[in-house]
Amino acid sequence: MTSDRLSTFGHRPAPLPLGRRVLGRALARPSLPAVVGLVLVVVFFALQVPDLLTPFGLATVLDTAALLGIGGVAVALLLVAGQFDLSVGALAVSSSLLTALLIGYGGWGTWPALLVSLLAALAVGVVNGVLVVNTGLPSFLVTLATFLILQGTSQAGAQAVAGSTRVSGLDRTPGWSSASAMFDATVEVGNGRFSVAILWWLGLTALATWALWRTKFGNAVFASGGARQAARELGVPVRRTTVALFCLTATAGWLLGTFTLVRLGSVQAGGTVGILSGIDFIVIAVIGGCLLTGGYGSAIGAAVGALLYAVARQGITLADWDTRWFSALLGVLLLVALLANGEVHRRLKARPRS
Repeated sequence: MTSDRLSTFGHRPAPLPLGRRVLGRALARPSLPAVVGLVLVVVFFALQVPDLLTPFGLATVLDTAALLGIGGVAVALLLVAGQFDLSVGALAVSSSLLTALLIGYGGWGTWPALLVSLLAALAVGVVNGVLVVNTGLPSFLVTLATFLILQGTSQAGAQAVAGSTRVSGLDRTPGWSSASAMFDATVEVGNGRFSVAILWWLGLTALATWALWRTKFGNAVFASGGARQAARELGVPVRRTTVALFCLTATAGWLLGTFTLVRLGSVQAGGTVGILSGIDFIVIAVIGGCLLTGGYGSAIGAAVGALLYAVARQGITLADWDTRWFSALLGVLLLVALLANGEVHRRLKARPRS
């Protein structure tokens, strides 16, 4: 199994000076740039806008990071397996729209509608996975096609059924209060309201980390991204693992859509899940240390990447800067992450492997 901490194989090298050993160990952790970047960004914005460290600022940052992290962790696992999924954001909107139409125009209860939309999302994940493993087409292109299909179907379908691309007024449906308790509960601390989505994010990150480190499924994920052909020859269920990971990203998309739907009581076809789009989750995973070549990365790194993204975005908002600076800052962070990941990949290729 390959993990965020890279193993050393082959003969034991000659002892190096302490400074080079520390630097070498640091460079062997793909998520290190995200950790360093998070510290720098937090310190910078804490000095610029002290409100960032108040309960209100922390609650805002953590709520944003939670939504980013739920999608980012799922996409990170897929990226470790060497695949991409651009359809997560579109799937979030489509699944929440399906839930809303079933409730508002089909007369369904909240929970049956949520169950059907979850099954529909899983079906999309299965289609994505099966197409990728059976056709050999790049997952980037397959999920781009899925993104376009979902976006067009959502807008046209909502217009045909509801006469509008927006569906609202769902909060009087049977089961809505229990769904709100599960997906939209908050706890007030000082002047901040901390969302239950934070617990979902932390729980999913812990579960994904355990799965990657402690289970055969995690071994299969790393093997699928690190050496796919060799993994197949050794009997690793690469195809089944890939399909399962696409189902995981689809489930994450459904969960994000449900959070937004329950929180707002409405959904807009063609919109995004809050501030999120499909590409954001890939950016977060890369900033968190996942290599684009597959085989390396971690769920914790993706969670750190989501937190870094959220701090930068909310810091710029609270500082009342032009929000377009966020794109520039995000680009710098992504470029640094890519350069660091390239260095890690170069060091890995230089090492003999068992």
